[in-house]
Amino acid sequence: MTWQDVSVPIRSEMFTFEGDPTVHLERASSMAAGAVCNISRLDFGVHSGTHVDAPVHFIDGAAGIETVPLEILIGPATVVDASRVERRLDRAAIDGLAIPAEAERVLFRTSNTELWDRPTFSTSFVALTADGARALVERGVRLVGADYLSIALFGHPVDTHVALLGAGVVILEGLDLRGIEPGQYDLICLPLLIPGSDGGPARAILRRRDA
Repeated sequence: MTWQDVSVPIRSEMFTFEGDPTVHLERASSMAAGAVCNISRLDFGVHSGTHVDAPVHFIDGAAGIETVPLEILIGPATVVDASRVERRLDRAAIDGLAIPAEAERVLFRTSNTELWDRPTFSTSFVALTADGARALVERGVRLVGADYLSIALFGHPVDTHVALLGAGVVILEGLDLRGIEPGQYDLICLPLLIPGSDGGPARAILRRRDA
């Protein structure tokens, strides 16, 4: 099976989470203007598009993105069909989903997939509650992936993030799972190495294991 890119392309003026820095990409040096080569300048927040959260994102004084273990970011992953969940991935919703007991990396495919087609950020995305996060921690999940720009409900970000990050669970946000069916995959996700940063923009790819 071939690898499938589930990253959100970084482009100028793309929508970001409400209140986050906007994205600006411009040609700083141009061959058309007489330069010897083309060089682009990129100005954006580290939580733009597909990205990995570091513990320090919600736990002051905690570790930066450089400490996230590579072995958690690479390996078998389960894409879970949560398309019928309405707004809240709480403990009851988690218990009702087909998540294998041995799953260490769980990527939720929800109705959020439709939101990527909108031109602006939506606050009404499906997200994980704090008790849902604790349910995943109790199951031994080591990485949780969200198919929109935050793992947590809009307006209530702290408890969910702290429940996961405080337990050493890696949070992968901003996945584009529109072309991905539920099932078993290999995941490779590598955030940029930015020591001390609260997040790292990432390229994430999946390859089907059970087809």
